[in-house]
Amino acid sequence: MNHKALLLIPDGMADRPCKDLGGQTPLDVAAHPTLDALCSQGRMGMAVTVPENLPPGSDVANLALLGYDPQKYYTGRGPLEAASKGIALGTDEVVFRCNLVSVKDGPSGGLIMHDYSAGHITTEEAAVLIRDLAAHPAFKKTRLFPGVSYRHLMVAKSGSDWKTVPPHDIMGQAIVKHAPSDHQWQEWFDVARKILASHPVNKSREKAGKEAANAIWIWGQGKSPHLPALQERFGIKAAMITAVDLLRGIAVFTGMDIVEVPGVTGYLDTNFAGKAEYALRALDNHDLVVVHIEAPDETGHSGKADLKLKAIELWDSEFLEPLLAGLNRRSDPWRILVSPDHATPLALRTHTHDLVPFLFADSRVKPGKPARFTESIAAQSDWRLTAHESFLPLLLGDQMPS
Repeated sequence: MNHKALLLIPDGMADRPCKDLGGQTPLDVAAHPTLDALCSQGRMGMAVTVPENLPPGSDVANLALLGYDPQKYYTGRGPLEAASKGIALGTDEVVFRCNLVSVKDGPSGGLIMHDYSAGHITTEEAAVLIRDLAAHPAFKKTRLFPGVSYRHLMVAKSGSDWKTVPPHDIMGQAIVKHAPSDHQWQEWFDVARKILASHPVNKSREKAGKEAANAIWIWGQGKSPHLPALQERFGIKAAMITAVDLLRGIAVFTGMDIVEVPGVTGYLDTNFAGKAEYALRALDNHDLVVVHIEAPDETGHSGKADLKLKAIELWDSEFLEPLLAGLNRRSDPWRILVSPDHATPLALRTHTHDLVPFLFADSRVKPGKPARFTESIAAQSDWRLTAHESFLPLLLGDQMPS
């Protein structure tokens, strides 16, 4: 390998034509001049990141982007996130993702999932809520671990065979249709509802006009997988930059160094420029640097077109522009792969199995005329790839795809 490699993952950036945008996608409408200029140094195509028989989650898709066949290695989201916190699991233990969510009374009675993120509750507020839930006798046989914002973990000795769904897949829907029928799940949900309803953190949030984190939703359970390290597979030293525990956990399992960047949040207020700065530093002693940015996905789940446009434009101007400027000041050649992990269409507010647009670019290719990076333009290419089979070999290989 005679170049530096970067895998840039704007999570959920891909979309579908949207009524709110006049039948165009966010990539069609948003200003992303740096990305468009980068297209002149490479080639676009469309990729399969999620097999049809697996859920189109970031866990499955990001494993594929990093060259791991999800059919072989995927065991659930929970254990990937647990690894990021150094949580050791017993052979009889299952780890769940545990969201703090907002539920409301539905128009026909019963509770509906109102907000999968509890209004993007702060990490500090959430830690207090999770601590107080963990102290209740109903949770004495579990282990609760606080995470970032609404994202937390629960370790238990039951539930491995429950059918669970992500809360972002059931926005506005009656939760009774999607909750496991097991009495243990119901007890945890009911007790959490009682504790959270009168909690001072939620009273303060309501007073400020914010969503209350008035329920928990556990999902994505699994046991620890075994993933061969990237060093073992490709002979490289790799680093991960991300704000979310899922990607940090994948990094742990695959032997990647985790680069800590101050001020990262996983939302629009994240430190975009800091991620660029730290990625450039990481290239000094790594062959591959992966930079994951969550904001396009989070804004896709919101269903608000203006927010997703903002996420794309901030990614381009505050992250990609300084990153490329820094790369072009270096003496060593580079190759970049830009690819969303999956689509998060605004109209659906959840993930899909859609093919995603990708771009391979190389500093050794003379820049030409900029080309728009959009789903429709990428689809005009006859280049179709399966991510887990092709992406890493092409990114790390020495010959530019033609």
